[in-house]
Amino acid sequence: MCYAPVYRKRQNLLGAPIRPLGCRLKIAEWMLAPMLLLESTALGVAQPAQRLPREAQPARGAVVGIVATEPGLGLGGVTIMLESTDSTGTLDTLTNGDGSFRFLDLAPGSYHLKIAREGFLPLEESSVRVVAGEAVTLMLKMQIVAPIPESVRELPRLPDLGPMAPPALAEPSGSTAGRILRSNVEVAVDIAPSAETLPPEARVFQEIPNRWGYDFPAGYRRYANSEGPYAEGHPYDPYDRNKLKGDYPILGNQIFLDFTFSSDTFADGRRLPVPSGLGSASGGASQFFGRFGQFFLIENLAFSFDLFHGDTAYRPADWRIQITPEVNANYLWTRENGIVNFDVRKGTTRFDSRLGLQEAFGEVKLKDLGYQYDFIAVRAGIQSFTSDFRGFIFSDEEPGVRLFGTLDSNRYQFNLAYFAMLEKDTNSGLNSMAYRNQQVMIANIYRHDFFVPGYAIEASFHYDKDDPSVQYDRDNFLVRPAPVGSVVPHSIRAYYYGVAGDGHFGKLNLTHAFYQVLGTDKFNEIAGRRVNINAQMAAAELSLDRDWLRYRVSFFYASGDKNPRDGTARGFDSIFDSPNFAGGTFSFWDREGIRLTSTGVGLVNDGSLVPDLRTSKTEGQANFVNPGLFVYNAGVDLDITPKLRGFVNLNLLRFARTEPIELLLFQSNIHAGIGADSGIGFRYRPPLSENMVITTGVNALAPFQGLRDFSTNRTLLSAFVNVRFRF
Repeated sequence: MCYAPVYRKRQNLLGAPIRPLGCRLKIAEWMLAPMLLLESTALGVAQPAQRLPREAQPARGAVVGIVATEPGLGLGGVTIMLESTDSTGTLDTLTNGDGSFRFLDLAPGSYHLKIAREGFLPLEESSVRVVAGEAVTLMLKMQIVAPIPESVRELPRLPDLGPMAPPALAEPSGSTAGRILRSNVEVAVDIAPSAETLPPEARVFQEIPNRWGYDFPAGYRRYANSEGPYAEGHPYDPYDRNKLKGDYPILGNQIFLDFTFSSDTFADGRRLPVPSGLGSASGGASQFFGRFGQFFLIENLAFSFDLFHGDTAYRPADWRIQITPEVNANYLWTRENGIVNFDVRKGTTRFDSRLGLQEAFGEVKLKDLGYQYDFIAVRAGIQSFTSDFRGFIFSDEEPGVRLFGTLDSNRYQFNLAYFAMLEKDTNSGLNSMAYRNQQVMIANIYRHDFFVPGYAIEASFHYDKDDPSVQYDRDNFLVRPAPVGSVVPHSIRAYYYGVAGDGHFGKLNLTHAFYQVLGTDKFNEIAGRRVNINAQMAAAELSLDRDWLRYRVSFFYASGDKNPRDGTARGFDSIFDSPNFAGGTFSFWDREGIRLTSTGVGLVNDGSLVPDLRTSKTEGQANFVNPGLFVYNAGVDLDITPKLRGFVNLNLLRFARTEPIELLLFQSNIHAGIGADSGIGFRYRPPLSENMVITTGVNALAPFQGLRDFSTNRTLLSAFVNVRFRF
């Protein structure tokens, strides 16, 4: 049976109900025993332990329980001796501060229990029967040897407090002047002798001015029979107590420093369609396409310093200062000229390095909104921000100001953000210190446990204000405005209205999103005129967990432009997306950017799902005259071992409209089918944590008729490995 009726309905900080665990425990059920047994006054009450369904019968048992005083207070420092009547040996332990004790891994049989503590009458239990697979739970009460005068209520002193302090000098009889401190005001009062007074503080607890600097005794264990003793931390050890990881203050009692170092190495070998051109690396080449092979290697070293003032892990920090410089080195090898640089004389290889500042902000909590850790705070500076659950519209590290907080016990979360966008380095993607002439404003609100526990919904608004500018990237390619059609600097005003959800309904996991974008583009290069923006995006993913497998199906839609010349741009584009959807890293279409040969724009940019025909996701302008996209996705995530996870993914890709590509390439009757994008990968965590993660995968894009019509009929391939270390 379950002990669920003992628990009252409670909720955690996210509003999800905390359900009883009595049906899911085995020997560890001793943790529930105190709540059940405190209601009983009998001695030697035992409750049967529970086993997981279909679990093999264990061969060992346990004895656990609580020793308390007659009023029911847990009694620490009690010596417990457990002697087997079958002459298999004797075990002993001390009760913890709450009076609890446990003997685990006991052979089945009869045992004799002896309990002793100075100042109390000893107890014995001679009929303790241990059964395999069960934990015998006991509630034992000890009586004081001699009655204590009624004028003083004695409390037992824990042995860990050491010897008792010398007694204080006797106070003179009669009325005694005392002081009561209230609100920092000192008031003198007369305290008359009471027939019932508490013992001196020194007999009850020991004052420790700095709880963070408490020196635990050698061999200290929180529980007497626990397998994990207290371990001293080291500066190079991120797991045990470490001042550099914010485990205890670096200054005073409330100022902490959390230092994080990460190394991210990514290697990618790929086969992408590239033009041959006049400066081909192969002399005399007559083919339109050049040689497809490329290899890309990138290394990022990030050093994050997070200095904050606070109390606990649950209470939001009072203030925070965080700085994250990042160093990048990258290498590109290709088989054709004109890829690593606009100047074909630069050859087929490129090595580059860059230093960027990815985070540099200050944060201040403006107000606490109650006792449930709700708050309002403001953050100013370069900061990371993702505007929805899957990064469909905006996910970047930019300078700005953000007002954020929580309401109703964290059921509501909100953000009001303004960002002044920086130029990105072409080859590393890191921030430069140059202003990009673009501003982004975002407002969103989340509601957790919407209708049902475990499901969250979000409403959001984005405003993209992109002013006219001319920009060449570090490799001397023109990125703003796009080098197609009429090359005229132009401004974009785009307004995104969206709703998204993420969570589960019973066993079914659901993620969905819908966005409507309206606005104007003063001069679209492909349309050759001013256009009004009216485009949509929709996405949905359903998944089901079955034992060690998660089955996924998803759908993604970005509207396309049927008539590029009609003055209304109906192709959907994002601001700065980074979608974790439809396979993410294990999708060729998502991870690898495919260029539209001989145009200077990309069919799709790396790290994006939308075929937006813009020059670059990081440096180009949004383009709402594009073909749009349908993605039909299916996949399986496999938890092979706790350390190893596998991924299988398949995407079927299709253009929503082909007219923008036909106009751009002066080619008619392009088919809508793009291809079948398949991938398989693995993620391995050797230390069972995120401190070291190795991810590897292989992807292939088999072209359908549409991609063959204007690009290539060869299967596009890629293989990658990503090694990430984190301290």
